[in-house]
Amino acid sequence: MMQEKQTLLSVKNVKKYFPLKVSWLKALVTKEKPYVRAVDDLSFEIKYGETLGLVGESGSGKTTVGRTLIRLENPTDGHIFFQDVDLAKLSGENLRTKRRDFQMIFQDPMASLNPYMRIGNAIEHPLKIHHIGNKKERKMRVYEILNKVGLTPEEFYNRFPRHLSGGQRQRVVIARAVITNPKFVVADEVTAMLDVSIRSQILKLLIDMKNELGLTYLFITHDLASAKYVCDRIAVMYLGKIVEIAQMQDIFKMPLHPYTKILMASVPIPDPKLKTKKFIPTGEIPSPINIPSGCRFHPRCPYAMEICSKVEPELKEVDGRLVSCHLYD
Repeated sequence: MMQEKQTLLSVKNVKKYFPLKVSWLKALVTKEKPYVRAVDDLSFEIKYGETLGLVGESGSGKTTVGRTLIRLENPTDGHIFFQDVDLAKLSGENLRTKRRDFQMIFQDPMASLNPYMRIGNAIEHPLKIHHIGNKKERKMRVYEILNKVGLTPEEFYNRFPRHLSGGQRQRVVIARAVITNPKFVVADEVTAMLDVSIRSQILKLLIDMKNELGLTYLFITHDLASAKYVCDRIAVMYLGKIVEIAQMQDIFKMPLHPYTKILMASVPIPDPKLKTKKFIPTGEIPSPINIPSGCRFHPRCPYAMEICSKVEPELKEVDGRLVSCHLYD
C-alpha cells in the first residue's frame, strides 16, 4: 500500500484585499472602504514533491496567491503553514531566514533580472543574501547550477541578460530560484513569454529540476496543456476563489464545476474532424471590487439556478474531489 505524502504547505482561510483610494468627498458619504478582493478565503494543501497547478482566467487572482504564499505580499487574513511554521506571522529576520526555503520564478525573465548585473552575479546573489559559502564555493555552485539548466558556464557566466534569448533568460531565472536548494517554488506563467518551440524545453527542465532536487511546485498558468504536462493535481480559480480541486487526470477526464468545463472546452484538440460541445460563458469576469452575490460564477453560468444568486456554495467533497457548486448539493 502506497504511503500518503506529508503536507508541505497548508493554506487556511487566506485573504488578500487591496484597499482602493477614494476622494475625500466619497469617503465622507460612505463609511465602507472599497477593496479589491484579489484572494478571498482560500484553503488548500500541497504535499511534499507535488506539483499543484493553479489555473483560471486573467484577473482571477492566481499570481496574487503565489506572491502571498511566499510573503511577497502580506496576507490580509488567514494562515500559511509551511512545515508547521505560520509564514503569515513571521516578520523581520525570522522571515528573511526562512526565505531560502521558498522561491519564485517570475513570468517575465527580462523584468526580473537586473540588466546591469552579469548572469553569474545574478545567480550568485541569493547565496550572498543568505551567507551561503565563501566566494570560491559560491562560484562553483553557480557553475554547477548553470550546467543543470543547460547553459555552458564558460559561455554565459559573464554575459548580461540583453545578450540572451528569452528561453536562455528563463533558464537563468530558474537557476537563480533553485540555487539555495529551496523546498517550495512558485512558478508563475513560466512559459507565457516564450515561443512555442521553447515552451516544452522549459517545462521538461522544470520536471527534471523537481525530480533531481526534490522540489515542490505551485504551477500558475492559464495554459491547460502545460498544466496537463507537469501537474499532479489542479486547482481551478475564479474571481479570488477556488471552485474545484482534483487530480489532473480527473479534471481532464470529467470536470464537474461549470467553470472548469468551460476551461476544458477551450483546450484545442489536434483533430479537425473531432467536434466537441462548447460551453461558452456570457459576458466577462466581474470586477473583484463588486463581487456578485451567491455563487460568483452564476451571472455567466449556463446551469445557474435561483439559489445560485443567493447562497455562496461551499467547497466540499464530491466523488473524491473538492467542488464548490450547488449542482452537487
